[in-house]
Amino acid sequence: MMKLRLLSMVCFGLLFGTAVSQTTDLARIEYLHIPFSNSNNSIDRYRALVQAPIPLQVGSGQFLVIGLEYRNHQINIGEPVPFDPNVVKSIQNMEAYLGYTFKLNEDWRLGFKGGIRIASNLEHKIMSDDIIYLAAAYAILDKKNDKEEKPYRWIIGLNYSTTPGRSYPLPLINYYREFHPQWTYTLGVPKTNIRHYINTSKKDAFQAFVTLDNFFGNIQDNIVIQGNPVVAENISMTNVLTGIGYEHYFTEHLLLYVYGAHTIYNEFRLRDNNRETAYIIDDANSFYLRTGLKFKF
Repeated sequence: MMKLRLLSMVCFGLLFGTAVSQTTDLARIEYLHIPFSNSNNSIDRYRALVQAPIPLQVGSGQFLVIGLEYRNHQINIGEPVPFDPNVVKSIQNMEAYLGYTFKLNEDWRLGFKGGIRIASNLEHKIMSDDIIYLAAAYAILDKKNDKEEKPYRWIIGLNYSTTPGRSYPLPLINYYREFHPQWTYTLGVPKTNIRHYINTSKKDAFQAFVTLDNFFGNIQDNIVIQGNPVVAENISMTNVLTGIGYEHYFTEHLLLYVYGAHTIYNEFRLRDNNRETAYIIDDANSFYLRTGLKFKF
């Protein structure tokens, strides 16, 4: 159990910290469905993201980045549980952040980000436990568009958040490489993949991947589980999954994606602010479906 708990803590922290700083999306809308295999439980997630880079001076390479993201998790608990499942049937995540990035030299770019996230079941007005503060610093070496024989990109950095139970920064490392005109791979967290473009126009691609996914939300009215001294102060899910995906590019920057996967590690639970488990809702591995549209640069 200690090994699983440690894996959950590391996975959650890395995913939380890297989800924004690695993305090149300017806009995204997305739907996720997880039908738990051995129960009547399921999760549906609706997500919308907008990032707006604002140049500070023409030709300087300096940008402010304003970001907004919304996630709505609809949780259907169809199995008998020792608490009212309606308390956690909807978890809201709302995030706003401001970033600054500039070119350090011809090869390297630095970036910094600070923001605030509300993660809660929002049964009442927003309270202090619903609020998470986040910060990140990272460096990017981008050779994707240079006339390299094998284009590549490095991202390295540190991420910090006030998520309960984690009071230290976590590292970010991401490496991308094009090793053939129709093949690329990415090594890193939260996603490692290998992608194949099935035509020279690069309008269609398949990929195989291993990735992390999760959510976290404060429970405004804490739940007491009979027989367990640990009070449920929040709800979380951490998944490690592997699968395949299809992408269709309408233009160079606009694409439709469909990912199908199966979890190889799943932990869906109620817990306290020290990450101690109050109740395991579901830990069986399951299918996973995610689809959406995104516009990226």
